[in-house]
Amino acid sequence: MTKTRAFLKWAGGKYGLIESINQRLPEARELVEPFMGAGSVFLNSDFESYLLADINADLIHLYQLLKSQPDVFIREAATLFTPSNNAKDAYYDHRIAFNQERDRFRRALLFLYLNRHGYNGLCRYNKSGGFNVPFGSYKKPYFPEKELWFFAEKAQKATFVCQGYDQVFADAKSDQVFYCDPPYAPLSTTGFTTYAANGFTLDDQAILARLARETASAGISVLVSNHDIPLTRELYRGADLQVVSVKRTISRNSDNRKKVDELLALFKG
Repeated sequence: MTKTRAFLKWAGGKYGLIESINQRLPEARELVEPFMGAGSVFLNSDFESYLLADINADLIHLYQLLKSQPDVFIREAATLFTPSNNAKDAYYDHRIAFNQERDRFRRALLFLYLNRHGYNGLCRYNKSGGFNVPFGSYKKPYFPEKELWFFAEKAQKATFVCQGYDQVFADAKSDQVFYCDPPYAPLSTTGFTTYAANGFTLDDQAILARLARETASAGISVLVSNHDIPLTRELYRGADLQVVSVKRTISRNSDNRKKVDELLALFKG
């Protein structure tokens, strides 16, 4: 199977883990993802339908618009990918505009622009909700037209919702299977490994593990990915665990992109 890349750059994206995830996902009519992110699993799996959730409203609004208005959205987005917009001053002007924008369509266009021009695919907001990722300084940011069209076409099988993971689990149905890619538990409490915290606490890690166990006991399988550390092994005890090695790409220096062990924990329904 030819793999399809997401149109967004995304820290912690699952493109490199697709084969392992697909091998572990049980069959079902519908795949549910409470932490959709850039959607690599959605794009590279084959289910009759998808329920895709994320707590990031900007992300979900972008997906909903791309599903409903792909022609006009992709055409308008292309106009932002110009040499004059690939400059520090232009980037920060667009970032200010994004943070002040209330129109959903315009905000979604700017979100895509910021994602491809900002630093390393990060999606980060300050305490007052302002997007604050710095300029990425790339030679020529790629406009992902082909990837946008692929997503838009596959999105016809999907429903996108802005919900917390606990709400998504509360509506679990017998013909579904869940794949959870939460912000990972930190490898340490210092350094850049905590980038994905996004307010997702250790309590949340424990609640997610409990919900996965309870949902499986109701007959609905749940697959969870996370760092392979003592904490996650304890949280996922009783699940069927598989260890996979993944290259981490948060460091911009490719020499520092070390392999990290990750867990795929299957709670069988």
